[in-house]
Amino acid sequence: MKKLRPIMFVGTGSDVGKSMLVTGICRLLRQKGYSPAPFKAQNMSLNSFVTPDGFEIGRAQAVQAEACKIECSTDMNPILLKPSGIHKSQVVLNGKPIGDQTTKEYFLGNNKEQLFKEAKLAFGRLNEKYTPIVLEGAGSISELNLKDRDIVNMKMADAADADVYLIADIDKGGVFASVYGSIALLEPWEKKLIKGIIINKFRGDVSLFEEGKSILEELTGVPVLGIVPYAKDIYIEEEDSLGLEKKKNKARDGSINIAVVLLPYISNYTDFNVLEKDARTHLFYSNDPKNISEADIIILPGSKNTIQDLLFLREKGIAKVILEAHRLQKNIIGICGGYQMLGNTVADPLGIESDIKTIPGLGILPIATKLTAEKTTTQCSFSFKEYPNVITGYEIHMGETTIEIPSPLNYSVTGTEGYLSGNCWGTYIHGILDNAIVIEDLLKDFTAPKVETSFDYKAYKEENYNKLAALLEKHIDVETIISEMQYV
Repeated sequence: MKKLRPIMFVGTGSDVGKSMLVTGICRLLRQKGYSPAPFKAQNMSLNSFVTPDGFEIGRAQAVQAEACKIECSTDMNPILLKPSGIHKSQVVLNGKPIGDQTTKEYFLGNNKEQLFKEAKLAFGRLNEKYTPIVLEGAGSISELNLKDRDIVNMKMADAADADVYLIADIDKGGVFASVYGSIALLEPWEKKLIKGIIINKFRGDVSLFEEGKSILEELTGVPVLGIVPYAKDIYIEEEDSLGLEKKKNKARDGSINIAVVLLPYISNYTDFNVLEKDARTHLFYSNDPKNISEADIIILPGSKNTIQDLLFLREKGIAKVILEAHRLQKNIIGICGGYQMLGNTVADPLGIESDIKTIPGLGILPIATKLTAEKTTTQCSFSFKEYPNVITGYEIHMGETTIEIPSPLNYSVTGTEGYLSGNCWGTYIHGILDNAIVIEDLLKDFTAPKVETSFDYKAYKEENYNKLAALLEKHIDVETIISEMQYV
């Protein structure tokens, strides 16, 4: 297999659209007959995924792998930071947690060289299997106070011998200052790596920016290789909690209202993407007790800090709303950390999440959870309730749950899982709501007659990967990028 030079997309700041552009470029390169794979040395996100061999990576790299039509692996995201408290994150290395660190300890500590070594090893393994590797940076490339410890941007690009493309978000304003300043603050060796500039999220007639393109090229000496329109009609799963700011936050008349409780440490809210797309439902995220009380269905999502989020439920008065909803026999669902909260107690004898050793749960399900140092990460196949169909999901949790009175929700060849109690159920399985059978069962009391949903989430994602690739091919000089990749 002829090797191509890796390419890397970095940004003038956070949320400029790096993840989405990498996803689209991955699909476009695949369409052109290449064998691309994504790579991000270090990711910070509470949306994670489990690889087929049972390890944890950032959700964005799993999505990008899907766009490449390949299985995801930890080599695509060797270092994952999962915020678990105030200024504290769990560090996941090569798919398994190695401990918690404060933000200051991680970004200013002296252990980054070992992590950088691991990142380079992961990249090397990935580069042996695929070509080209499409790398993604993080945040800004010109954070001067952090640059000497940065292992995800220019230092990684240099180690990978990658061509670098700088992405700027014009929708935020100040695009000339952000692009010029980002490049001007680079060291000479870093500037040599920059092969082009891409302007993202342009609203209106792209031709109106022709003069701006010329000005940027004159200021920086770097060609502008693309001006990408604002892609409001293209759906790609969000990388992190920034996407929650765009979600609906109130109930609406005329629909089945589903409230996802907006926890401070909410994780894997991608669990609800399919429900959100269902025409019968109005799914919203809220931490307002009044809004939540108006919902027909209440979902307690996953959490990276179950104990702190349980305290939050009580402090905000949400716990009372959930208990009243249960009394009224409304549908209540708990997933992962939300499942733990529905039980009688959550214990943390090892201080994994908190100094609190034991805290009462909501007491709706007769279960008790003890947090453990070992994290469960696995993909799973199972049947739901009495339905014979085999469906899929994945588990990511630190905790063991014991059940006082067995009443399983899910069945598999390895045993039973979750708990079913009338209109309330809980499970450790993420992605359970991606399955039509589960959604139809959840909505059966609100719609008649029972029908299979016509929404095919997998086909929908494929359609959007292709739409994104077509958009980028139209608005980015991809042929120039490909010509730069060719090794002499």
